[in-house]
Amino acid sequence: MTPQSQPDPRPRTRCPAPAAVGGRHSVFVRLAALTGVALLVLAASGGFANAADDAFTAPAPEASGPIRSIRQYAVPAVRLVRDDGKVVSLPDEMNDGRPIVLNFIFTTCGSTCPLMSSVFAQFEHRLGADADKVHLMSISIDPEQDTPARLHEYAQKFHSGLEWQHYTGTLAASITAQRAFDVYRGGKMSHAAVTLMRAAPGKPWLRIEGFVTADDLVRDYRELLAAR
Repeated sequence: MTPQSQPDPRPRTRCPAPAAVGGRHSVFVRLAALTGVALLVLAASGGFANAADDAFTAPAPEASGPIRSIRQYAVPAVRLVRDDGKVVSLPDEMNDGRPIVLNFIFTTCGSTCPLMSSVFAQFEHRLGADADKVHLMSISIDPEQDTPARLHEYAQKFHSGLEWQHYTGTLAASITAQRAFDVYRGGKMSHAAVTLMRAAPGKPWLRIEGFVTADDLVRDYRELLAAR
């Protein structure tokens, strides 16, 4: 696709489980409340516009929770297109010195992606004044449909701040990024909930497989920063 620059009118406010973390990283291993019931709540309400509200009540914990592990990933040298229309280098976007919180989404998803984006919105809100110190990144796994304009509209539904950006690009670039972070499952219909977090360039990544609450994500984030 040939990206077209456009002005940014902002501000705008199933895969095999890896081994669990052990040793000095055991601080990250914690069962978090699964929020599958929230999918029905979100879909039934059509409430994207209120996704960041604190009125959300998480369901009771289930017998199992997200799987956390520490991984090493090499950021691939691909170029993506941000939701403001700017062509960017993925390594440059990830290595600007800020902690990274990353997920992979697509805008026509009706279940997993809205919930993950809702959690990102709540996470951003809970950080308060510290939100501008982190870089939240959402990369489309359906770039042929997700144009920069479409991603921009999607981001506005979740009131994303300037620290949270969405990316598209060519299909090849998207697949390369997905493979690099071990989230590629052959197509969007096999998409699974994975959140990745890194404290700083060169540091290992915390991989969270499964749905995680915003409160747990904040705790993971603060513990990761404290351990760096």
